[in-house]
Amino acid sequence: MLFDRMNAEMVKAMIEAIPAELTVIDAKDEVVGWNKHETRLFRRPMTAIGMNFRQCHPEKSLAMVERLIGEMKAGTRDKASFWIDMEVVKGEPKHKMLIEFFALRDEQKNYLGCMEFTQDVQEIRELQGQKRLMD
Repeated sequence: MLFDRMNAEMVKAMIEAIPAELTVIDAKDEVVGWNKHETRLFRRPMTAIGMNFRQCHPEKSLAMVERLIGEMKAGTRDKASFWIDMEVVKGEPKHKMLIEFFALRDEQKNYLGCMEFTQDVQEIRELQGQKRLMD
């Protein structure tokens, strides 16, 4: 692995710098962590640590998430993507949110857990032309 020389502090800083919200569950379906605690659009109470993800997900999406996790555990799926429109600032136009689930696997492809990756892609969708590194 190319990250072997990174210490825990550097890994944490890197995860916090990623321009997306991450939530991770382990192989037992328990929430083990998330980033951007203070600024999340999809807030997580501290009491969610150690909880089964089923207790944290909205009822309307629970069946779909259970199916995705089941397929990841079975090894028939590694990723799922969907997008929604969401109000980020009250009264302003909604932003497009990309929500992706990624299976986390060890080198032998054993299921370790799942990462939910949520990114506000509105600014990306509005890019036009080019902008070079130092423009």
